[in-house]
Amino acid sequence: MALLDELLDGNRRYAEAFDRGDLSSPPARGLAVLTCMDARLEPLAFLGLDLGDAHVIRNAGGRASDEAIRSLIISSHLLGTREYVVVHHTDCGMLTFSNEELRERLREATGADPSGIDFLPFSDLDESVREDVRRIQASPFIPADVAVSGLVHDVRTGMVRRVVGPTQVRAA
Repeated sequence: MALLDELLDGNRRYAEAFDRGDLSSPPARGLAVLTCMDARLEPLAFLGLDLGDAHVIRNAGGRASDEAIRSLIISSHLLGTREYVVVHHTDCGMLTFSNEELRERLREATGADPSGIDFLPFSDLDESVREDVRRIQASPFIPADVAVSGLVHDVRTGMVRRVVGPTQVRAA
């Protein structure tokens, strides 16, 4: 069976038992979580949340990229979130390379020039969390009263620890 067929079969089983169609689009807890795309992470589960409680925005490293901030702006201005949590994690692949290393690999593999791409790698886990919190706070489009926190999730134990926050974006 092809992977897509397995996914469609899994969806059929999911839909048969699905009873959450009445959830509203705005997150029930007024929360948006920015975290990594790592397949080992289940952000709703490790934060004690349920389906419908929070927006979950995922990308490589859980970085506050322009695209992630775009989603946070929409989440707050159109859907009422008033708290953001940035969650990075131990054993993250983003700790294992530099921009130039990945650019060189891409040049060799594709022949194209990736020099304009910032892959947002990092070498210090806690500092990357603080940097992303600061980047979110610096956006003039994030409401002043939004609280922003930063956490690190340990993929070996399942525990999270606070790195920063909660702090408001700007004094309201």
